[in-house]
Amino acid sequence: VKQKLPRGDLITRRTCSSVTAPRITTHYTIRPRDKDPRWEGVEMERFADQADVVIVGGGPAGLSAAIRLKQLANEHQKELRVCLVEKAPQMGAHTLSGACLEPSALTELFPDWKERGAPLNTPVTEDVFNIFTKNHRIPVPILPGLPMQNHGNYLVRLGNFVRWLGEQAEELGVELYPGYAAAEVLFHEDGSVKGVATNDVGIAKDGSPKLWMIDEKKWKPGRTEHSVGWPLDRHTYGGSFLYHLNEGEPLVALGFVVGLDYTNPYLSPFREFQRWKHHPFVAATLEGGQRIAYGARALNEGGFQSIPKLTFPGGLLIGCSPGFMNVPKIKGTHTAMKSGILAAEAIFPKVTAEEADSETAGLHVPEYAESLKSSWVWKELHSVRNIRPSFHNPLGLYGGMIYTGIFYWILRGKEPWTLKHRGLDAHQLKPAKECTPIEYPKPDGKISFDLLSSVALSGTNHEGDQPPHLTLKDDSVPVARNLAVYDGPEQRFCPAGVYEYVPVETGDGMRLQINAQNCVHCKTCDIKDPSQNINWVVPEGGGGPAYNGM
Repeated sequence: VKQKLPRGDLITRRTCSSVTAPRITTHYTIRPRDKDPRWEGVEMERFADQADVVIVGGGPAGLSAAIRLKQLANEHQKELRVCLVEKAPQMGAHTLSGACLEPSALTELFPDWKERGAPLNTPVTEDVFNIFTKNHRIPVPILPGLPMQNHGNYLVRLGNFVRWLGEQAEELGVELYPGYAAAEVLFHEDGSVKGVATNDVGIAKDGSPKLWMIDEKKWKPGRTEHSVGWPLDRHTYGGSFLYHLNEGEPLVALGFVVGLDYTNPYLSPFREFQRWKHHPFVAATLEGGQRIAYGARALNEGGFQSIPKLTFPGGLLIGCSPGFMNVPKIKGTHTAMKSGILAAEAIFPKVTAEEADSETAGLHVPEYAESLKSSWVWKELHSVRNIRPSFHNPLGLYGGMIYTGIFYWILRGKEPWTLKHRGLDAHQLKPAKECTPIEYPKPDGKISFDLLSSVALSGTNHEGDQPPHLTLKDDSVPVARNLAVYDGPEQRFCPAGVYEYVPVETGDGMRLQINAQNCVHCKTCDIKDPSQNINWVVPEGGGGPAYNGM
C-alpha cells in the first residue's frame, strides 16, 4: 500500500491520526514538577556544597583549567578548592575523536609531559590527502603551511589522553566527580551565576567514528589520510580521516564528517560513512580487519565568526562549548586546552583576592576574553576564518578548494574581508518533495554495518526508567511538520537510531518513538531538527556511551 500511494497522499495519511498518541516528553524541564503527578508525595532532600571554582565538563579544556588553577595555587601557596563535575562514569568515557593532537598547549601545561608518561605514542610520519571519485582518487600535495600538514603532531586515542589528564589533575588536588551531570544553572538575585545543580534521579519516565584492528601488513603507524569528495556531492561539505595508531596493536581510527548544513532530508551521515568505507582506497585497508568500537559526535564548526560572548558574571566559556575548533585542520584539542589555561590564569587572581568571597554576587572575569584575543588561539582561528564559509559557492567543493589554495596558502588568512555563514544548520533542509531520495546499499557485514550493531559497540547505556532526556517542546510537531514536510529527517540524521516513526498502536497514522537508551550524546538532533523542537538535556549522571579510549 505504501508503494502505491503518491508521496503527497502518503504524507497526508501519516499526519491524519485521530488517535491520541502517548506522551513523548515526560522530562521535568518540560513538565514542571508542581504540575506533574509523578512528584506528588515525593520528599527530596538536596545536598549543597561549596567550592572556589566549579568546572563543568571533564574534557581537555576543563581538565587543563583545573590543572592550571591548582598549579597556580601551589606556586602561590594558596588554598583553593577546585571541583570538576563530569557526566561520564569516568574521565574520557564520553570523549570521542580520531585525534591528531598538536602538543603546543600540552607543552605549556606540562613541559615534562614525556617524562610524566602522556599517552602520545604515535608521531605523525606521513600525510596523505585525496579527492575521491566513486572508484578513483586524485592525490593532492600538502604544501607547507596548509592546515592539513601534521608534521610535529601526534596521533592519539583522545579518551586515553583525557584519562591521563584526569590523573594529573587528581595528583595536584583537583576534586573530580565523574558520574555527575550538571543539569541546571543556579543564579544569585542579581542574575550572576551562583553554581550548578545536578539532575534529579529516581523519578520514572512514565506519567560517525570507528576503531578498527587491521591486517598488520597494511598497518603504517604515524600515517594520516584525509579525503574530500565522494560519496558526498560537491555542494555537501564533508570529508574523512583515517589514522594509523601505534598502540602496540595494528589499530586505525577512521571517521567521516558531514556538515550539518546539508539540504537533502534523505541524507544519512551514518550511511554515507558506510558507503565511504567501500571506496577502493579505503576498503583495501579495512579488508580482513575487525571493527572494535563506534561512536559519533557533533563538531562545533562555526569557527571564528561563531564565537559567542565568553564571559558573564559568575562564569565563562572554554573549550568546545564556544567553538574553538580549527575547522580546516579538524583539530580543537590544542585550542581547547589553551583556553582552559588562559581561563585559569584569569580566574586565579580574582578568586584568591580578599574581596572575592561574596555570597550575593558572582565574579566577573573579562580578562579571560582579553587574554584569549591576544593569544595564538585567536590568531590561528582568525587566519582560517574564511575557509569553511568559502565552500558556499556555485562550485561547492571545488570553489572552496580554489579559495583556500589562493587566499590561505598565499595570504595566510590576511584577506581584508570576513565571509559569513549562510545561517542556522536547522534551516537549510529543503522540503522532501523538492529532493530525490538517496538509495543506500545494504551493509555487507564485513566493511559496512547496520546502525544498531554499531551502536552496540559504543557501550551506550542509560537507566531505562528515567524520563527521556531527548525532550520535545511540543509533542505534536514531529508528525505535523517534520514528517509531513521533511519526511522525518530525524530518523536519518541521528547516528544512533534514537528516533523512528512507527504506526500508532490503535487507529490510523504515525507517531514519533524516541529510543533514548541508544543516545550517544552527539547532540546532532538539537542542532539539525528543522523545527528546533528537540531540546537535548543531560540524562542521569553516568549514562551514555562508554568509549574505551576512542
